[in-house]
Amino acid sequence: MTEADKNFIETCKEILNNGYSSEGTNVRTRWEDGTEANYISIVGVTNKYDVGKEFPIITLRNNTNTVKKAIDEILWIWQKKSNNVNDLNSHIWDQWADDNGSIGKAYGYQLAKKYDFKTKNGIKNIDQVDYVLDLLKNDSSSRRIMTNIFNFEDLKDMNLEPCAYGTQWLVKEGKLHLILNQRSQDMLAANGWNTMQYAALLCMFAQCSGLEVGTLTHNIGDCHIYDRHIPLIKKLIEAEPKDIHPKLVIKNNTKNFYEFKVEDFEIQGYDYNKEIKLGKIPVAI
Repeated sequence: MTEADKNFIETCKEILNNGYSSEGTNVRTRWEDGTEANYISIVGVTNKYDVGKEFPIITLRNNTNTVKKAIDEILWIWQKKSNNVNDLNSHIWDQWADDNGSIGKAYGYQLAKKYDFKTKNGIKNIDQVDYVLDLLKNDSSSRRIMTNIFNFEDLKDMNLEPCAYGTQWLVKEGKLHLILNQRSQDMLAANGWNTMQYAALLCMFAQCSGLEVGTLTHNIGDCHIYDRHIPLIKKLIEAEPKDIHPKLVIKNNTKNFYEFKVEDFEIQGYDYNKEIKLGKIPVAI
């Protein structure tokens, strides 16, 4: 099995066996029919992936098309720095968009905001993405290469507060490592998605900076399984994973982050359990 399979199975088992129930706590989330979307959760999960050795993609079910959509979303946020669903090629954000397609001052909007950053070459008025890329190229030993989009000043104007909200980038012996901090994680709908897209972002930033790909460390505050997802999760973690080591290949040798396109990415050596079909997954909103 892949590292992604292993971490997913172990985390789900821990939630199912030892999780806290949200019943009776007046949860915000609802199902499409209006009923409460309750869940069981655990606190403080850390999963690590050696992306340089293996791309973290789950083999318990088919992620062939999912990985492309996940990369498209990360480019929407980090490259396009957009908060409008009309710039996205999937419909995963539609339920949080207004009549104009905006999700408010969230995600890409925050990464597009410019600040006066202190760099080795003086003060630069740039956004957080360009700040990270500048430091990786010009001050790679820094322990301050970070981003944060959980902006308290703008929370009231966000249609959904960021789940994956912060990153830290560290260079050690020529390898780029990424720490992703996430306040909340829906294991079935989002865990594999977030892992794949930030692993891809790590590969992109490493290529742009002339570095080798290191590890992705994924820190999750509240890690949960929704009540209507429990049968699907049980079905998944009992499935037979594939003994493979897939790789992400970027078919574009650019050093310019803003030149990557979704079609530049290919997963090689991937296979999946073809007996598992979950159907349409209900999403809590």
